[in-house]
Amino acid sequence: MFRPLALALALGLAQPALADAKRPHDHDAAHEALRRAEVLPLAEVLRAIEAQFNARLIEVEFERKSGQYIYDFELITADGRIIEVEVDAATGRVLKVEGDPGPAPDEGAGDAGTGGRG
Repeated sequence: MFRPLALALALGLAQPALADAKRPHDHDAAHEALRRAEVLPLAEVLRAIEAQFNARLIEVEFERKSGQYIYDFELITADGRIIEVEVDAATGRVLKVEGDPGPAPDEGAGDAGTGGRG
């Protein structure tokens, strides 16, 4: 079970956070990319990632790396492990996982198009 603070953090950070205080307009870039249909909505991607990793959001950043929009999620798993998951914001595909995500909840069921664990 999650602590109330973790849940409050997860609910309070469900919007794109600034990746760096020196870049105050990241939220504008995120909204503009969404308006142009260059990225998937954060809420949609977050639901899929939380389900895939049986985890809850601690923090999210929206950034652009090498011309690609990225959602960078910091999550806490049901058993208290902290993991970071980098996701292609345009496709929802998992690009990289840092930390021990544990066994996949649907291991053996095949990939349903949500990407690999990179």
